[in-house]
Order: sequence, then structure tokens, then C-alpha cells
Amino acid sequence: MSMIGLLLEELEREGTRSKRALEAAPAHQSGWKPHDRSMAFGPLASMVATIPSWVAMCVTLNELDITPKDGPSYRPSPMDTSEALVAGYEKAMAEARSALKGTDEAFLKTHWKLLAAGEVKMDVPRHVMIRDTINHWVHHRGQMTVYLRLMGAKVPSLYGPSADDSRFL
Repeated sequence: MSMIGLLLEELEREGTRSKRALEAAPAHQSGWKPHDRSMAFGPLASMVATIPSWVAMCVTLNELDITPKDGPSYRPSPMDTSEALVAGYEKAMAEARSALKGTDEAFLKTHWKLLAAGEVKMDVPRHVMIRDTINHWVHHRGQMTVYLRLMGAKVPSLYGPSADDSRFL
């Protein structure tokens, strides 16, 4: 199978799991956080919903400055209900699919840069950054499911049954 095929398969597998977590998000809990130093639930859930759009950025942009000197950093729009989160996720997934289907493997081997305030933090082949992005997504989805449990919401099955969802996959 091609590299693009493998990336699309992984995106779809993790996308299904992420959508389940987003569907379980309780409404109007965006400010909730388990600790003063923790990220609030709203920005965390919004990030989980929109991370697939980062895959598209790895294909459509040559670099991204996450904290540009002359402007605000990247922040997704607030989404305060599971319906809004799922809509944001669907849009981000469509962007990622389209970008991956519209590129080729030679291009995915070219370098992509992540900057912070103009300083290069990462300079890696695009396919590496896309894999790191999917891993980052999985990490934050796991964090989100811990928040769901602590808020008393149901935790969906992701890789196997949870205490609230008996589905295996």
C-alpha cells in the first residue's frame, strides 16, 4: 500500500475514535478543568475536533508559525456542544482527506517547518509531521477521555470496551 493510503487509513481509524469522544462531550463545560495548571475542557475538545486540519496544513503550507511575532497564534473557534465539536471535526476531516488525496508521495518527502516566533522548532519531511500530528491527536483525545470521566460523562469505547461502552472497536 502507498504511504498516502496508509496515512488515510490511519486518519480514518483514529477519526472514528475521535468522533466518539467528541459525541460524548457534555454541553457548556468549556471552562471545566481538573487542575489549575490543566487546559480547560473547551479548548482541549476543540483541539481534538480540529487537529485533522493540521494534516491539511502539512500539505498545503510550507511552514506554520504557531506564535507569530506580528499577530495572534492559531486558535480554533470555540465549540461548546458535542454537535458543534462534531461539525468542526467533519470539516477538519474533509480538509485532511482532500489534502492527502490531492498530493503525491514525492511531495510528502519534502520538508515542512514548524516555527514559534520566527524560530524553526521542527524541520522534517511532511510525512513525518503528519504522523506526529496524528500521534498528537491521539494523545489529546486520551486526555479528553480522562476529562470526560472526571466530569461524570460517559467514556466511549476507543480501542476496546470502556466502563460505559461495551463495543470492542
